[in-house]
Amino acid sequence: MGMFDRLKEGLTRSREALNEVFYMGGEVDEDFWEDLEDRLVMGDMGAEVAMQVTDDLREQAAREGLTTAPRLRDALARRIADEFATAERDPFDDTPSCVLFVGINGAGKTTTCGKLAGFAKDAGKTCILGAADTFRAAAIEQLEVWAERSGTEIVTRDRGSDPASVCYEVLERAESEGADLVLIDTAGRLHTSPELMRELAKVVNVTRKRSEMPVSVVLVIDATTGQNGLNQAKEFNEALDLDGIVVTKLDGTAKGGIAVAISHDLGLPILRVGVGEAIDDLQTFDALDFSRALVGEE
Repeated sequence: MGMFDRLKEGLTRSREALNEVFYMGGEVDEDFWEDLEDRLVMGDMGAEVAMQVTDDLREQAAREGLTTAPRLRDALARRIADEFATAERDPFDDTPSCVLFVGINGAGKTTTCGKLAGFAKDAGKTCILGAADTFRAAAIEQLEVWAERSGTEIVTRDRGSDPASVCYEVLERAESEGADLVLIDTAGRLHTSPELMRELAKVVNVTRKRSEMPVSVVLVIDATTGQNGLNQAKEFNEALDLDGIVVTKLDGTAKGGIAVAISHDLGLPILRVGVGEAIDDLQTFDALDFSRALVGEE
């Protein structure tokens, strides 16, 4: 199965939520446009984006005589793709690079970190993992499993150790060995806890100051959290000055539009999307492919 097919399969629930609006007969009337806007809002795209996308598509349809479902789908996909911020660089491919993964517990940080280590190894890059989630022994063990699976070196400390010290050590190791990529898994932080966010900001600041390679702070968001994911992203961005987003579990929700809302509202690029449990289901983000899969274009 190709990348677009996996993406399309993973976004099945989101696509089905939009599909019904295109099963129309006769003219594209006012009811069609109202229904389309409602579906985009219900898909967590956000009222402002949904309204603007619908208005622009309505004008384009009138101007170009778009009346069939295939042509409208194509135009809608292209218009949605325009809402995504563009990444200046891909921190996972443009190496040397250090990436800190942040987010709340359960978003998929450790799994994402482990999968990307595997991709780096397959691409012939030297990667080192840092287990800076020193509060949960299970997180360290899980990352060690990913490290063993991919044949990737890992730096760990005892549970309860200072996470900033892990970041410092993994960077020293990376520099001494000439590693291409450093991937650091941090502890889950509730965006509503100022104290925990300050602790995480310390870890980020230490890493940024110590690293000789470019440092990116990437937020991992669980798509099934819907609009709460947007709130998370705003709080993390304000505290840490994020560089990008990874959106996971898009296959588990009918509201894939949350990726659009986050990228649009915060001006942050989506770097990877997760549309399943398999390692190949974590994919490099392509705005047009994502939008085509979202609206059900073949």
